[in-house]
Amino acid sequence: MTAVNVGVAMSGGVDSTVAALLLREQGWRVHGFFMRLPLPGREAQLQRMREVADRLAVPLTVVDLELPFTDRVIRPFIDSYRAGLTPNPCIRCNVQIKFGLLAEIMRAAGMDRIATGHYARLDRTGGQPRLVRAAHRAKDQSYFLARLNADQLDHLLFPLGEWSKEAVHRRAEPLGLGFRGEESQDVCFLAGGLPSFLAGHGLVRAHGPIVSAAGETIGQHTGCWQFTVGQRRGLGLPDATPWYVTAIDGVANRVIVGKATDLLQQDCTVQALQWAAAPPPLPWRTLVQLRSRHAPAEAEVRVDHTGTVRIVFAVAQRAITPGQYAVFYEHDRVVGSAVISPPIAATAGDRP
Repeated sequence: MTAVNVGVAMSGGVDSTVAALLLREQGWRVHGFFMRLPLPGREAQLQRMREVADRLAVPLTVVDLELPFTDRVIRPFIDSYRAGLTPNPCIRCNVQIKFGLLAEIMRAAGMDRIATGHYARLDRTGGQPRLVRAAHRAKDQSYFLARLNADQLDHLLFPLGEWSKEAVHRRAEPLGLGFRGEESQDVCFLAGGLPSFLAGHGLVRAHGPIVSAAGETIGQHTGCWQFTVGQRRGLGLPDATPWYVTAIDGVANRVIVGKATDLLQQDCTVQALQWAAAPPPLPWRTLVQLRSRHAPAEAEVRVDHTGTVRIVFAVAQRAITPGQYAVFYEHDRVVGSAVISPPIAATAGDRP
């Protein structure tokens, strides 16, 4: 192929390193871009990234995105927990930062294409690119990319879409950079655990009730932001059978609990609906993935006379969590997504 410029978002990890290596071998002119973010150990990570770039013999640009990352990812993350929601900051970062601001910087620098080490694929056969699951389902990351729009997808390359994690590690071994066993952290900016992170960013102890579904107060907590739907540990409620968090009322600072069967829901409402192409007529049957490690479930997407969009599942689902994303699939192809709404009114949250 005629050499074309491709900017690779690189972290110094094995996935982005092998993505850059494969593209270079395919004849692309590879340029690495490293995002400087407010992360623990960021200077060591940058040093590692420079070693990788030297080994690959690719130029490297360091882009300081600390302030926009704080404004667009960390602050909404904190606000969501304050409101009793459980956000997904990785999805927000992909839209706002990695494939938003960083992609704009890459294109302004003359990059014809943008690549990452995500495990996902693109189907370009219909003219408009469509996001598809990775060939190896165990590492598929299409869920985290589901909010990207057609313009963002149009410039992307996912070199690892057909690769397994094991094959990526084998391909990296000759580089001698010691990647074996490396795995990405779920939320990159957390240090010392979620409660300590939130407490360090202004979420103070605030005593409130733990109540049953019947409204009976059966315990106390020190801040609803310390909990998420489905949580069992840390409630301090002795009983022969365990209690689980079934809902969080961020406005009243209440944590609602029930037994394991109370976590099962037949439906949920969603907001901020986004389709990959023309919206299908509702009601519409699809597969819905409720979180990154959730098996897709058969469901019907409906809209009522008030305009409220509801997902009704063929089989009740466990621990449907407000603030997380519901991603719609047709076989392996992403066709849409939405944010799961709280059953109890909240004043703030994770907005796309």
